[in-house]
Amino acid sequence: MGFDRKAVADKILLLGVDGLDPRLTRKYVDQGKMPNVAEYIRRGAARHDLMLLGGHPTVTPPMWTTLATGCYANVHGITGFSRNIPGKISRVGYNMDSRNCKAEQLWNVFAEAGKKTLVWHWPGSAWPPSSDSENLLVVDGTSPGSVGMSTAQIEGEYLLSANTEITDITYRKRAAAEANAACVITGLEIEEESDDSLLEKIAALKGEDGNEILILNENQMTSAATEIGLDLAMSPVKDAKGWKNAPADAKEFVLLLSGGLLRRPALILKGADGKYDQVAVYRSKNDLDPLVVLTPGVMAREILDEAIVGDKKYRVNRSLKVLELAEDGSKLSMYISPAMDIDNDSVYSPKRLYQEIVENVGYPTPTSNVGCQSKTLITDCMLDMWYGNADWQVKALHHLIESEDLDVIFSHFHAVDLQEHMFIKHLAEKEFNRLPHEAYEKFMEDIYVQTDYYLGKFLHFLDEGWTIMIFSDHGLLTPEEEEKPLIGDAFGCNVKVMEELGFTVLKKDENGNDIKEIDWEKTRAVATRGGQIYINLKGKYPTGIVDPADKYELEREIIDGLYSYRLNGKRVISVALRNKEAAVLGTGGPECGDVLYWLEEGFNRLHGDALPLVEGTYDTSVTPIFIAAGQGLKKGYKSQRIIRQADLTPTVAHMLGVRMPKQCEGAVAYQILADADYVD
Repeated sequence: MGFDRKAVADKILLLGVDGLDPRLTRKYVDQGKMPNVAEYIRRGAARHDLMLLGGHPTVTPPMWTTLATGCYANVHGITGFSRNIPGKISRVGYNMDSRNCKAEQLWNVFAEAGKKTLVWHWPGSAWPPSSDSENLLVVDGTSPGSVGMSTAQIEGEYLLSANTEITDITYRKRAAAEANAACVITGLEIEEESDDSLLEKIAALKGEDGNEILILNENQMTSAATEIGLDLAMSPVKDAKGWKNAPADAKEFVLLLSGGLLRRPALILKGADGKYDQVAVYRSKNDLDPLVVLTPGVMAREILDEAIVGDKKYRVNRSLKVLELAEDGSKLSMYISPAMDIDNDSVYSPKRLYQEIVENVGYPTPTSNVGCQSKTLITDCMLDMWYGNADWQVKALHHLIESEDLDVIFSHFHAVDLQEHMFIKHLAEKEFNRLPHEAYEKFMEDIYVQTDYYLGKFLHFLDEGWTIMIFSDHGLLTPEEEEKPLIGDAFGCNVKVMEELGFTVLKKDENGNDIKEIDWEKTRAVATRGGQIYINLKGKYPTGIVDPADKYELEREIIDGLYSYRLNGKRVISVALRNKEAAVLGTGGPECGDVLYWLEEGFNRLHGDALPLVEGTYDTSVTPIFIAAGQGLKKGYKSQRIIRQADLTPTVAHMLGVRMPKQCEGAVAYQILADADYVD
């Protein structure tokens, strides 16, 4: 297990960017829109196409775990966001948990070797910390998003509209924006009677040992993620009255928070030129000093206030932005960010890190998921919030590098993936008519420019003796085909394909209509997760109807059926394999289904149901990226070698002269090392 080689690098900074696509990156680099990435390429080594060969399945948890362990999902066991509960074909459980990882993570090896190591928001298998070494620092790792959002966010984002025509203070759930609507919010369609969101439904179906399989009849997860209906607060604008300290010509309105449970009075103030140009938010009309003074068009961050959830109050951090303010003070619109519980240090190990970051950098910033409905929401809110998050993350990492004297940093930034999930599928104009696809192409460019901005903040470390590696878990793509085959889903179970093939049967009502409930007495097999098909075996599941002796033949029948299935005359399944056969692709094993499948290029949506080299329209692909620069690496080198995700761990271990993790399957990418004799 030892690795007898002198280190060729002193310190390594791993800059992981979720969803970063080499194909799009090359495009924007060539156009001069990502100058910082271009500099990393000029000073470092990569494949000529910037490609990293991804593993399977191409989703966040298994791929980040592969990047940390040097082995694939069939070895480390993290096969997705969820895992089927043993013995319960109808239930899945949360899977982004280090205790479910069966392989040793590289950061534990570094800590053991005495190297001060930070794991920063690395999703998949970083939390809870799997080592108690004083050399290991871990922050978050519970889910995608910004640091701590999964645990500290206690209130969502929404919009406020105030004007002189509104008569009552109201709070309305799920207001859907009109096409090209700006944020004055004058023509929203209110959906007060709409069903709960898909995620709320999943939460409601949670059992003692996991979530019940939710039956979908369309790609509802994509819809839930991309067509967000924002909550809307509405308030009258009046002449200011009853204030302890308000100018005579001030106007007032009420800022509703916490779903309308909390109210903050606000003043609209006139400037020296006689135009209303500021908004001051107060805790009460008796306060002399405001919580914050807002200038239209400028995001105000780290506003410390309260939030109410149920019967409990929390100290929170919010961001606010006045999107539009009439010169006469008669109307305005405002963005209110999610609220972050500033006392929540549950994802910091050791916990002292949280207070240290707060005291030296500031509170973790909330991020935004709004978008799709209007250009204004995306550019002025979502992008603005993520630029703020990038700045906070950069400052936090810089501070920790210095204060903790770090040797190795495993870091993760989520902007590309999360923002692209909001709209990338809408690049195809015929799919989504709120905005033309040219607008979404510009949003794509903006996100990559933003990422270049973030990566550029670390360039100076190359001059300070650091080695820097930039990589991703997967890309995201826009499909060629308008219609998606309805089989499996990351958060539910689209059964149409399996039903048509005769393997899954749904219960019916008295009129013969499906009731979105599986009839387990008649179902032989079901796709309970994306890419995973489980056979309803006797003796394995309480619902089992398939004799184990018939399992092999049924697997053959399923695979034949998948290959024969056509949508609009086209085959939709690229590869279908028995569990044991999937080992050739680095997946399978006890955490996966009996049959695994991948969709044909052209039918893929986003990522997760595709082979890692598939491409989509508008220069998109599922392929991850890899660029390395700094000490111990060749400069300006274009390698022909295929570098795999599992190769990152052994390469980094080799460069710092430590042993490989115990289950490591990857190989050192010698060809990119400065002192290596290996050539392409």
